[in-house]
Amino acid sequence: MLPRARSRLLLPVLAAALVGALTGCSLLDRDAGGTSVAQPPAAAGGGAQLEIPTTVAAGQVSLLQRLGADGPLRTLSVERDGAWQCLDCAGDGVTSRGTLAPELVERLQVLLADPALASETDQARTYRTTCIDALTSSLLTSTGLITSQDCPGEERTRVAGEILLLLTQATPAEIVG
Repeated sequence: MLPRARSRLLLPVLAAALVGALTGCSLLDRDAGGTSVAQPPAAAGGGAQLEIPTTVAAGQVSLLQRLGADGPLRTLSVERDGAWQCLDCAGDGVTSRGTLAPELVERLQVLLADPALASETDQARTYRTTCIDALTSSLLTSTGLITSQDCPGEERTRVAGEILLLLTQATPAEIVG
């Protein structure tokens, strides 16, 4: 599948991941023997339900952000080559595109390949959101979903925190404190 087509198909996954993170619900079907799938509602018009993976390919990352429970969903998808697309990053409904600088692509790939990232996933940390009206940021990586909130007392993840900082400094995505 072409990278752009994959990015467009990934949006329902990203929305489901953020909704799960914002509500404290797990996207993983724990009764399915470790299978990482989410079940979206049936498509309008009576379409069949689809199983959607909760991860992206190695070397790719997507960032989903929402301020509070009612804020707009902002999504940023970054391909392995550093090409990125950001939907509604400025809260104005505009889609932005660009490419990360080569040194940032290299740094991002090192961070995404860091074995410590697996211990920072929501599943590994049994993460639950706790703050109301905070900026919630969820990284969708090949190792899984990693969520954080910009609120007092929130424990910061080392590798995912670096990825989040890199993405928010290099794109129009919201900067997290």
